[in-house]
This record gives sequence, C-alpha cells and structure tokens, in this order.
Amino acid sequence: MKKFAKLITMIALFATGMQAEEKSIILATTTSVENSGLLSYILPTFEEKTGIKVKVVARGTGAAIEMGKRGDADAVFVHAKDLELKAVEEGYFVNRHDVCYNDFIIVGPKNDPAKIKGLNEATEAFKKIANSKNLFISRGDNSGTHVKELQIWNLAEIDPKNQKWYLEAGQGMEKTLRIANEKQAYTLTDRGTWLAIRDELDLTMLFEGDTILVNQYGVMAVNPEKYEHVKYDEAMQFINWIISEEGQAAIGSFKDKYGNQLFIPNAK
Repeated sequence: MKKFAKLITMIALFATGMQAEEKSIILATTTSVENSGLLSYILPTFEEKTGIKVKVVARGTGAAIEMGKRGDADAVFVHAKDLELKAVEEGYFVNRHDVCYNDFIIVGPKNDPAKIKGLNEATEAFKKIANSKNLFISRGDNSGTHVKELQIWNLAEIDPKNQKWYLEAGQGMEKTLRIANEKQAYTLTDRGTWLAIRDELDLTMLFEGDTILVNQYGVMAVNPEKYEHVKYDEAMQFINWIISEEGQAAIGSFKDKYGNQLFIPNAK
C-alpha cells in the first residue's frame, strides 16, 4: 500500500508539474513593441493576475505572422493590419482585435540635407530624399514598418531598390535607427521606439502628422483548428485581458521618462 500511495503521489506531482508548465504562451510580436518597453511594462500585471507566463519572441511583423502560421506561437501582437486580416481570412488566426496605435515618423540628420522638415505629405518627403540622393536606411525585413515604407514609396511612384542611396538593413527598429545614426541617414520609424532611444542618437525627428503614418497594432490567436497543440485558451485569456479596461489602461499609462504617452489604446 505504501508503494501504491507513493506512486499516486508521484503521478500527482508529475501532473501538477505538467499543469504548471502549460501555464504559458508564446507571443510572437514586433520588435517595435519590444524595443519600446511596452511589453516589459504591461506583462507582469497580466502574469500576476492569471499565472500565465508570456514568452515573448520579437521579430518583424512578417516573421511574427509566419511564426503563427507555422504553429510556432500561440498569439501574435503586430502592426500590419492588411497582412493580419489576410492571415485571418486564410484561416491561420482567429479573434483579431485592434489594441492600440501610435504613428510613424521620419527621422534623419539634424541639418536635414534633403530639406523635408515642414512638408505636409510623407510622399513628398520621400521624393525629396530620393531626389537629393541622401542615404535612406530601410528595415528591409517585411516588418510592419517596412510594409508601410514600401507603401509610401509606391504612392510616391519611386522604386528605391538597387539605388546607391538606399540601404536595406534587415534588422529590427532599434538596430535600424542605430545604423541610420551611424551613417547620418534618414529612416522611417515608429514613434515608440524613437522616443525610447532618441537620447542615444544624433538624429532628429523631421516629419510627422500625415494620416498615412498612423500605426495600428493588433492581436490575434493562432487557430486551434489548424494546430491542436497551440494553447488557445491561454492565448484568449491574454487577448481578452489586453483589450479589457484593465489592459487598455495599462497601455495608456505607459510613458517615456519625459512623460510622453507612447501608445494610444483603441480596442473596441
């Protein structure tokens, strides 16, 4: 009987350990969310409330979505709404929600050699950069920022590929900003990452405000009908929390050291 009781205890402990191990999700997200510090600010509240550990994997938006499509993540939190909606339509994701937004800005050398400061349209700023042949650093990584940049080039009727003044970094937002800083070049960045590291850079913000530069973030769960192993229930707990009043308030209260609000919550 003692041996049997010991076996039962061991099985119970093993089951408890398995349950504890399962209380986690993999969140594939964009580097701009991670670099800005938003997740390290809001996730402890969610983890304490639910007991679910969030394992963050930061990639460009395109790569984050592909992770979800392969079943290598449980949820994604990214910023390329057209790509997100397409992936939902294809059946890879479910329960997509807008979460928050900020905007994209163009930063560059303080002497602004392309003279884009004071312009009203992002396409005009891109045209002036191209015409001046001043170096522009692209993320070049199929991220939400890269997708937006290519959209602006297309609207400006300019193909920057293979131009000497156009460099694809293939890096996340923070590293791209640092490359632009090193080379004293222009680049498109989300405002959150810029504000998080601007004190470390010898660049300045030169263009903002065009409606095309709105930067919407969304969250969605990997479809459990595609991949049975994904932790759909836990992913939905995260999604329901981040779009709840508590989650939205946490996002809204995230500010940089100067008191600037970095993301505007807008879940419905």
